[in-house]
Amino acid sequence: MSTPIAVLIGPPGAGKTTVGRALAERLDAQLLDTDTEIEARAGKAVGDIFVEDGEPAFRALERELVAEALASWQGVVALGGGSVLDPATSADLAHHHVVYLQVEFADAAKRVGLDTPRPLLAGNPRTRLRKLLEERLPVYEGLAKATVPTSGYHPEEIVDAVVESLPQHQGGAR
Repeated sequence: MSTPIAVLIGPPGAGKTTVGRALAERLDAQLLDTDTEIEARAGKAVGDIFVEDGEPAFRALERELVAEALASWQGVVALGGGSVLDPATSADLAHHHVVYLQVEFADAAKRVGLDTPRPLLAGNPRTRLRKLLEERLPVYEGLAKATVPTSGYHPEEIVDAVVESLPQHQGGAR
């Protein structure tokens, strides 16, 4: 069975897409960003799926795609921030090299641009983001085989740390 080289998890603003692109390029691999792939398959933006179809419909699409990616993708996978809350996804992740991209609240707030539409940050985005980070932190930490801080680091420095964490880099087998 083919499996991803690395699976990136973390909250909105952690840098999963940016770091994922740079990591895939460094490893001469392809990146599968699950949110981007969901948008391509659904033919509409994640925010529109939430509004028009509801969060349960989005989570069902996400679960299906994540299961498919974890079973067969051979490159780098960047998961949507909330995908780890699905119990089946969490169980599937136990068999993969999961890297938690850790971000401080202030940096996450700057990176997500609290004025841009993010469905789970509707209402008071700053308060919602802080609550989301607090709620998901134990899940991210529990799933991670490696934790890489992103606050104050350039994407290439983060990629260096992710590469260092890879089993094949440490002399282990995948």
